[in-house]
Amino acid sequence: MLDLDAPAAALILVINVCASLFGLYRSPQMIERHLFRPYWFFRQRQYVTVISSGFLHADVPHLLFNMFTLWAFAFPLEPVMGTASFVALYAFGLLVSGAGTYVQHRNDPGYRCLGASGAVLAVLFASIVYFPTASLFIMPIPVPIPAPLFAVGYIAYSWYASKQNRGRINHDAHLAGAVAGLVFVALTEPGLFGSAWERFAG
Repeated sequence: MLDLDAPAAALILVINVCASLFGLYRSPQMIERHLFRPYWFFRQRQYVTVISSGFLHADVPHLLFNMFTLWAFAFPLEPVMGTASFVALYAFGLLVSGAGTYVQHRNDPGYRCLGASGAVLAVLFASIVYFPTASLFIMPIPVPIPAPLFAVGYIAYSWYASKQNRGRINHDAHLAGAVAGLVFVALTEPGLFGSAWERFAG
């Protein structure tokens, strides 16, 4: 059943889980067909892949980490933003992170990637502006982790992983997605940054 307070976030989570598990265990060719390949994006008109690749994952740990982050930050955020604004934020993060990946890898015919990380990072960083003092628990760590610290750790790991260039996970999308989240809030609710800083500093 979808969360009545966050219907879009719940639907996005369900689609990610169902599509990714179906692709991983029943139809690997579906994942192969929807990989985002910047070099071939215009050459073979693979336009849909900038969206479809964002609902598929390279493996179960990749899926679980992204969906945990989405659940932790999107479900409180959507009721505050409103569903229409939340959907716009998610789409903006997906498109901006895809554009960043395209610019960086447009001349590499062998590069291919997938994952919701860019959109999820947009949600995460937008959520921090709305809830700067929020924290979350990650088992087995026995103390709450401040959301800004979690976000910085996420970006640091993404930067490291992108340098390793392992697998098909779009680590390069993470920074672009984070920036997209902040830009979206700056454009739609610019006054939040000042109040967020006051609450965080206080």
